[in-house]
Amino acid sequence: MTNNLFGKILRQLREERNISQSTLGKILGFCNQTVSCWESGKREPDLDTLVEIAKYLEVTVDFLLGISDC
Repeated sequence: MTNNLFGKILRQLREERNISQSTLGKILGFCNQTVSCWESGKREPDLDTLVEIAKYLEVTVDFLLGISDC
């Protein structure tokens, strides 16, 4: 995932839903630092985690990756 489009989309969705990095991390089984690293582009979630993020935020994986706009 180059150019960190995923991180920007994740942050936007999380903030729109008023979810903290800590809360999202707890729901997914990670610490808030991991969520921060995803959003900043320092790390990327594995495929299973990406699917869980999409399910929780009620969007498609394609949307999270910036491939589609719905």
